[in-house]
Amino acid sequence: MLKNVNQRVAIVLAVLSAFYLVLSYQLPTYPYIPVDADGVPKALGWLLLALSVGLFFSKDRDSEEQKAKRHIPKKDVISLLVVFLLVFLYITFFESLGFILATVLFVFSSTWYLGYKKHMVNAIVSILFPIILYSIFVYMLQIRLPAGILPF
Repeated sequence: MLKNVNQRVAIVLAVLSAFYLVLSYQLPTYPYIPVDADGVPKALGWLLLALSVGLFFSKDRDSEEQKAKRHIPKKDVISLLVVFLLVFLYITFFESLGFILATVLFVFSSTWYLGYKKHMVNAIVSILFPIILYSIFVYMLQIRLPAGILPF
């Protein structure tokens, strides 16, 4: 039944999109709003489902060259796991540290780990990026982000 990798990946993506759609349809709706906050998650879930169906029926066949390209070196797997751990730590401490501190730590540590050598530029970007984003969301769009341990 599942002849190639695309079909196996498509099945996993379809199950993931179905789970995502179930969760997105549980988001609360608000009256008198033309496009609600659940619009984007629902659209993304349906798009992922449609793309996974397209991937399932694609005509790609596995060749030896494609199989060789799929081999991931152990060093790269370790790097992916470390970045996944950094994302997990970011999500874990997002509420308690707040958006600004968590994002500063995440951006600096991930770019440092991935090999960016200009530490001063990295520090400046890691500090300015979350401050600017926080200001845009909180003051211009009036969307509350977690302040965490910072006083503002």
